[in-house]
Amino acid sequence: MKTVVLAALAAVALTPAAIAQTAPAAAAPAATAKFNLETPIQDIVADAKAKAALDTAIPGVSNHESYEMFKGMSLKQLSAYAADKLTPEVLAKAETALAEVK
Repeated sequence: MKTVVLAALAAVALTPAAIAQTAPAAAAPAATAKFNLETPIQDIVADAKAKAALDTAIPGVSNHESYEMFKGMSLKQLSAYAADKLTPEVLAKAETALAEVK
């Protein structure tokens, strides 16, 4: 499954703006955030506001052709298989966006 997930995530096309992000967001996410990098992706996508935040931070994840294979994973877990796409900067952006969801 690792190989399949890796191959599938290699196809995830991030927008140039998402790739160009080099500095983590200045605001630290709240410790009591409803959603974070440990939340299963399917739980994030199930909430409209969280899904919008995720799609803004990491375009293409929620409608990726291999979504069914990785939806039970968290972004942190998924980053182990797609470190080139889910860089620390991209994850920081996603974490900040998800922390803002109320």
